[in-house]
Amino acid sequence: MKYLLVVLLFVFTAVSFAQNKKAPDFALKTADGKTVQLSKLKGKVVVVNFWATWCPPCRREIPEFIEVYTKLKPKGVEFVGIALDQEGWEKVTPFVASNRINYPIVLGDKKLTDAYGGIDGIPTTFVVDKLGNIVAQQVGGLSKAALEKMISSAL
Repeated sequence: MKYLLVVLLFVFTAVSFAQNKKAPDFALKTADGKTVQLSKLKGKVVVVNFWATWCPPCRREIPEFIEVYTKLKPKGVEFVGIALDQEGWEKVTPFVASNRINYPIVLGDKKLTDAYGGIDGIPTTFVVDKLGNIVAQQVGGLSKAALEKMISSAL
C-alpha cells in the first residue's frame, strides 16, 4: 500500500507540475527534410512523445499511437515523435518504415530534453493544448485509453 501511494503521488506530482507550463518550442527536421516546428502547430492539440527504437514500452505503445493519431487527426490533433536514438536516422528510419508510423518523427537531443525538464525515462509523453501549454505529462508507456483520456482533456 505504501508503494502504491508513493507511485500515485509521483504521477500526480508529475501531471500537476506539467499543467499550464508553456511547451518549449522546437524546430526539427524529419528524415525527408521537412521541418516540424511546435509553435506552428498552435491551434491544435499536440502529443509530443519522447521515445527510442530500443525501448520496449515505446515499441508497445506505438501501434496504439498510430491508431489514435489516425482517429483524432481530423479533430485537430497532431503527434510528434521525438526519437532519442544515439545512432540517429540510421536506426530510426528503418524502424519508422517497418512499423508504418504515420505521424512525424524527428530526432531529439540533450538540449531539447533539458528544455522539457529533463527526460528521466522513456517513453515520456506530453499533451500540449491549442494555446501551446503543457496540460498533461506521462512518464512510462501509455495504453490507448489513457492516451485518449489525456488528449480529451485538451480538446
